[in-house]
Amino acid sequence: MTYIELLLIGVSLCFDTFAVSLTGGVCMKRRPSVGQTTKIFLTFALFQAGFTFLGWILGTELYSYIEKIDHWIAFLLLGYIGVNMIMEGLKPKRNGCCDECARSKSDLLNAGNLVLLAVATSIDALAVGISLAMVSLSSVKIAVGIFSIFFFTALASYIGLNGGRSLGDKLGNRPELIGGVILMIIGVKILLEHLVF
Repeated sequence: MTYIELLLIGVSLCFDTFAVSLTGGVCMKRRPSVGQTTKIFLTFALFQAGFTFLGWILGTELYSYIEKIDHWIAFLLLGYIGVNMIMEGLKPKRNGCCDECARSKSDLLNAGNLVLLAVATSIDALAVGISLAMVSLSSVKIAVGIFSIFFFTALASYIGLNGGRSLGDKLGNRPELIGGVILMIIGVKILLEHLVF
């Protein structure tokens, strides 16, 4: 496996994170601080890179077990969050948005929601890490691969969050519906990729 292929793996793993960050940005009612933005994109990047590293450590021993259920876990987590977001979007809004924002499953400023979404979008990275162990790469190539996953995930999350925030201002007061549908589509896509291919 070449270095370019390792960089391409990093790019390919960041698309789900981009979509989730975009959704989270759309649903934000206020612009996050620099510290909050940094926390969000670093959480996504650390989970993605960390799951890849964990998968590489686990190696071929557990590959057959993880491969059988990873897509179901991602599908269920994203489906659960998506349904909750849709339900939240259908609720009548009160004058203030703070209570709704705090309860929304898309609220990336909530640590629990952020970790849940980071795990859901990082399940595939675990399988990628196991796959990297199977092709017996050097430790330098593993480091490059994990760093590229970290870098591209952080970048995609940052761009998605800011792009979604700008888009959210234009969508009015019900962006949770759109975000919920997007997360459910991502979950179905992950499931179909594993079941069909």
